[in-house]
Amino acid sequence: MSLKSKLSEELKQALRAKDQAKLRTLRALISALQLKEIEDRQGGEAVLTEQQEWAVLQKQAKQRNDSIAQFRAAGREDLAHTEEEELQIIQSYLPEELSDEEILVVVRQTIEETGVTSAKEMGKLMGAVMGKLKGKADGKRIQSAVKSLLS
Repeated sequence: MSLKSKLSEELKQALRAKDQAKLRTLRALISALQLKEIEDRQGGEAVLTEQQEWAVLQKQAKQRNDSIAQFRAAGREDLAHTEEEELQIIQSYLPEELSDEEILVVVRQTIEETGVTSAKEMGKLMGAVMGKLKGKADGKRIQSAVKSLLS
């Protein structure tokens, strides 16, 4: 079952349960997935891969995190709370992120594979690591791990 199908089923359940936060969030996620399908369509119908679906959800989660920070800075705790509810729902559909230790293991492996030895080659290493960890860890955490091992 695709993520979009799962979200549609959960949307029906949220409608029956009258769960407004979940309804609002699921509608936004389904809309974002449909928009991505439309963007990627070439000729006929586009079907998103699992990685593309996760990327859409991660983008939505990142948007919620950014909104929370902006609302808190503006003193709008009510809006921040709404965004936090949505973020929790989105995170329930995302796969578990890797721990910092697991990220460091992958970065060390990639350093050995690529032969990168200095911070000047950080871009090369980041590209290789991001390819391995796409959808499994946040880019900022990966960058932090790469910097700590190259310095």
